[in-house]
Amino acid sequence: MNNLIQTYFQNLTLVQKEQFEALQGIYTEWNERINVISRKDMENFYERHVIHSLGIAKVIQFAPGTQIMDIGTGGGFPGVPLAIMFPESEFLLVDSIGKKIRVVDAVSEALNLKNVRTLNTRAESVNQKFHFIVSRAVTALPEFISWTANKISKNSFNSLHNGILYLKGGDLTQELSAVRTKFQVYYLNEFFSDAFFETKKVVHIYE
Repeated sequence: MNNLIQTYFQNLTLVQKEQFEALQGIYTEWNERINVISRKDMENFYERHVIHSLGIAKVIQFAPGTQIMDIGTGGGFPGVPLAIMFPESEFLLVDSIGKKIRVVDAVSEALNLKNVRTLNTRAESVNQKFHFIVSRAVTALPEFISWTANKISKNSFNSLHNGILYLKGGDLTQELSAVRTKFQVYYLNEFFSDAFFETKKVVHIYE
């Protein structure tokens, strides 16, 4: 079991522990065929990809039945780690690049993740509503918000209002000044002590 996972998430089931433990080997194998993670990042795989994705799990514990879409999932982040963490929630992982979705499909199958679906398409073409939309720094926030128009369900039953949970680092002052809805910024260095998380944030955007 990876030490970082064990340090920051202590109430995992045996199945979850085994799935998290298996992640790096599966991604290493697939990354040699289809490059979805830089070689440098593979050396810090758990910190920069798995724990970073799970920053959302420090902000909210998705209730059973929650429907979540991951836009621009790439190789499956943050969607795959969140799907392991919340097996009773449903995840749709979307990316416009087909080879990345191939990797996500293979990872999900290897981990036996029954709560993950994938779509090789642009987010704008998804005709469904979700309780939450998650993503990891795929574009500037105002543009990302435009992609999610009419995709947030009004039926809310989690501890946070339905909306967007966006992982991003750096100075977000300019981007947030253009956001016309309500938002709350959560600082990941309050949850994770590693230097990588000093400027990383989860931005919750809602009506």
